[in-house]
Amino acid sequence: MAHVAEASAPEDAAAEPRVGALGRIMRALRLPRGDFFATTGLIIYAVFLITALLADVIRPHDPLEILFSDDGQLLANAPPSLTYPLGTTNLGRDIFSQLVVGTRAALIVGVTAAIVVAAIGTLIGLISGFFGGWIDNGLMRLADVALGIPFLPFTIVLSSFIGASTWTIVMAIALLLWPNTARVIRSQVLTVRERAFVEAARVSGSSPWRILFVHVAPNILPLTFLYGSIAIGWAILTEASISFLGFGPSDVVSWGYMLQDAYGSQALSRGSFNWFVPPGVCIVLVVVAGFFVSRGYEELLFPKLKD
Repeated sequence: MAHVAEASAPEDAAAEPRVGALGRIMRALRLPRGDFFATTGLIIYAVFLITALLADVIRPHDPLEILFSDDGQLLANAPPSLTYPLGTTNLGRDIFSQLVVGTRAALIVGVTAAIVVAAIGTLIGLISGFFGGWIDNGLMRLADVALGIPFLPFTIVLSSFIGASTWTIVMAIALLLWPNTARVIRSQVLTVRERAFVEAARVSGSSPWRILFVHVAPNILPLTFLYGSIAIGWAILTEASISFLGFGPSDVVSWGYMLQDAYGSQALSRGSFNWFVPPGVCIVLVVVAGFFVSRGYEELLFPKLKD
């Protein structure tokens, strides 16, 4: 996970921006030009996104379809070929089709959870840092409680009680992963709220909420996108872990589902690397892409890290 210095505020927040709130939001979205790691991470995300959107076009078979040869024989554990690029499972299902469709399930969990985590963490961090006092103490103690709950066991228990589904996993991630974002956002708000342009807005009669969302929030957004990019990888890794342990939705083909299916079928002992290696590589690539993108935002926020 990218390291973020909490003690110093982004340099863009040091002086009052001369553009409107929308302009500051658009500026927060940009990444450093020519940053190799950030560009690589975005390319990896783009490839997976295109694959997820075109999954129904790319996949040659239904991921759960049981395939048979022309003479009626079950195509179990077929080796990779032109017809089946990654071979088939022990039940005769096309591995490549499962991998492609699993991309969609992974990105739905990853992107949705990242948006929810970033939104909750940013909102709580903004309110906590700006208003301070008992509001700050109460929200930070709530963050401490969330950080003290073991993540994976909590997700398993939640899935057991309300049912295994994609949205259960997203809910668990949203409930427990927001404190990291909230704490960093809060630390930056404590600095930004003392800037001259915030004081000028306060003197001019702007309401606290207007100051918070129009003057303070746009200067904090780069941190939101940084932690959002990290959360995508963590969310996909969590979904894979839950599905691998058998607590994921049984009707959704995901990378974790593929790994669990391969493990239960003893694919490793048979040397069926074409079955369990591809989903593992995809999970690693998504997590690495999140790190690369967050690294780009980190250098945008703290240019001295380049030295």
